[in-house]
Amino acid sequence: MIFLIFFEASKAEITEKEAMLRKYTRLLLQANEIARLTGPADEETLWNEHIADCAAALPLLPQEGKFIDVGTGGGLPGLVFAICRPHAHVTLLDSIAKKCALVEKMAAALCLKNVAVVCSRSEDFAKNNLEKFNIVTARAVCATGILAEYLAPFARIKGRIIAFKGPRVVDELNEIGAKWQTLGLSLPKLMPYALGEAKHFLAVWEKISQTAKGIPRRPGMAEKFPWYKR
Repeated sequence: MIFLIFFEASKAEITEKEAMLRKYTRLLLQANEIARLTGPADEETLWNEHIADCAAALPLLPQEGKFIDVGTGGGLPGLVFAICRPHAHVTLLDSIAKKCALVEKMAAALCLKNVAVVCSRSEDFAKNNLEKFNIVTARAVCATGILAEYLAPFARIKGRIIAFKGPRVVDELNEIGAKWQTLGLSLPKLMPYALGEAKHFLAVWEKISQTAKGIPRRPGMAEKFPWYKR
């Protein structure tokens, strides 16, 4: 029941911002013709499987603060957050220049003044932006433990990390156990929700202490030598 109430709140926010979110959906559909941002999809598929998915996290977000979306791709979830949280500042981070250029154009077309697009690897950008963000998020990037290493350095103490995950997240978290103090994170909370027949999860951590020295590591090291197996 708690999750039903929680995600009903996200539906109310979608309704409030529907006109602008629909415009973003159409822009994303056009951008998909230039670069593969979400995979083949029509407008309603984008709306139901991507916009609605990103909106599931809205009840976890403050009205203000500094957010960063790591590996933003086509602006998911970062542009959805920027539309629904106009008083927050949202950084959209991606390492692929073509995607960054398209996201920048979409943000401009939406007249969003609260968005900054950065083209960089997360490890490189984190070095000069440690603990600067209230909300750190990512969607469909990589395995949970590896993703957490990319995200943790960005979060300020008492900040929050939100990862959009599929059913495999349960096994991925079981592999790590209770080792999260290395990243300065609380134990994760899993919040399940459904989109049609598909089961999804939000994995949510609170930043409770500084991430261990030496993180972020050099690009490629997180996947080659996972922190939780060291």
